[in-house]
Amino acid sequence: MLLSIHVKNLALIQEQEIEFGRGLNILTGETGAGKSVIIGSVNLALGGKADKSLIREGEDSALVELVFSAEEEALACLRKMELPIEENGEILIQRKMTTSRSISRINGETVTMKQLQELSQHLISIHGQHDNQILLHKQKHLEILDDYAGDHMIALKEKLSVCYRDYLEGKRELESSHLEEQDRKREADLAAYEVEEIENAAPEEGEDERLEARYHKMLHARKIAQAAGEAFSLVEEDGGGNVPANISSAIRLLSSVSAYDDQVNAFTEQLTDIEDLLNDFTRGLSGYLSDLEFDETDFSETEDRLNLLNHLKDKYGSSLEEVAAYLEERKKSLYKLQNLEAFLKEMEERTEKKKKEALLLAQEISNCRKKAAKELASKMKKALLELNFTDVAFEVLVQGDPDKLSGNGFDEAEFMISLNPGEEIRPLQKIASGGELSRIMLALKTVFAGKEEIDTMIFDEIDAGISGRTAWKISQKLGLLAKGRQVICITHLPQIASMADEHFYIEKKMQNGRSVTTIGELDEEGSTRELARLLGADKISESALENAREMRIQALSSKA
Repeated sequence: MLLSIHVKNLALIQEQEIEFGRGLNILTGETGAGKSVIIGSVNLALGGKADKSLIREGEDSALVELVFSAEEEALACLRKMELPIEENGEILIQRKMTTSRSISRINGETVTMKQLQELSQHLISIHGQHDNQILLHKQKHLEILDDYAGDHMIALKEKLSVCYRDYLEGKRELESSHLEEQDRKREADLAAYEVEEIENAAPEEGEDERLEARYHKMLHARKIAQAAGEAFSLVEEDGGGNVPANISSAIRLLSSVSAYDDQVNAFTEQLTDIEDLLNDFTRGLSGYLSDLEFDETDFSETEDRLNLLNHLKDKYGSSLEEVAAYLEERKKSLYKLQNLEAFLKEMEERTEKKKKEALLLAQEISNCRKKAAKELASKMKKALLELNFTDVAFEVLVQGDPDKLSGNGFDEAEFMISLNPGEEIRPLQKIASGGELSRIMLALKTVFAGKEEIDTMIFDEIDAGISGRTAWKISQKLGLLAKGRQVICITHLPQIASMADEHFYIEKKMQNGRSVTTIGELDEEGSTRELARLLGADKISESALENAREMRIQALSSKA
């Protein structure tokens, strides 16, 4: 049940809060006072289109808050979406709209429009001013019938959707496989070449990464080996260098005269140390070069292999994994092309099997629709009789054509009606007037209310185009509908307003030089005065008030 609405800075509303009760909540007011803004604010909070022009002039943002007392289905929806649940079971829905964006929250947590709309299906049903028009569109009749058929229909349609999709995929694959012989041969040759090229290369998973690492190491090793080898040649006799021999000759020369001068002896010792260091250097460098083991052939083979793998990636995929996937795809294509006749036969059999499965499901759906159509028609006739259609006939015509199979079945549905005795039953959109459409829609809502567990229903001027006795019938139907649930209704008819359990008055005032819309709950006296106004009294005289009281008494007695 919708417990309250809080609206701030939306259209002409500066800030208002309304607390609703169970039963029939009636909203009335002068034309242009802003009655539909209330329903619009509910739609906005529940994920409707955010129109930035509705933000009150001079303000940066608008806010709508709804508080619901939730039934188990709505709470289960919150659990499924992993959203917080309040201890008291209430659900707070907030939507704030600025000139640049809007933010929605459920129990304080930010949510998407999809989540809002999914939750709202378990909380409220809203009938807008123009929703009657859907009855004029034949394609909508099948949707309404399927909704009435319930969960079993949903499950069947889900199965059909999957089956029909598989059938279409098979059909498309068959159509693409019927190539001209010359085209088939050319495609087969290309596929064979590509398969052979990849299989001959036989790339392994991750091979390119391993070779890249090895290649870079070998590339550096080559440069190191070249530099170290040249350095070794410069200092080693076997390499053509004269450094060791020259040092040895210098030591011999100095040693022959070192006895004559101590300083010469010191030079000799220094040169001997240099000779030892040089010998250590050449031995170490020689060992390092031996360990380096750079193989020109191995390097060349690694480089060639990398080039081949990169070539494959350039042609068939950005990675070896993609190349492998492409290979499998082309092998399948090659198999199909080389074994086309067998493949086509297999595909035709599989596709035909899927089509038969889809047709069987569509037939089951059609049977379910026809059964639901009889039940819906019977309940609609009863509801229409209660809404002052004195001699009405109503049928839901379901016609199937297996040649028009789709993911939704092969049926068309149409609402058929006769409003007068002796008249042939005809399509609804050809004979129903505006006022009649309102009553037919109310009858439909009443029938659905008996099946659904939604606790709150909103009607925005369901009474368009009706008056007199028919208005009384509609008011009685709304009163009956409101027993055990919450109904919120905007109306301009006194007959409907007189049935109110809670009566709210919406008016437009001037405050500080600006127009504002205000909403207030009326007490019994205020409700009586508003009924007198709705009855057309220019002045609220005692006689006008007496007429209003009598209407109120009549309404209450009909609810007893």
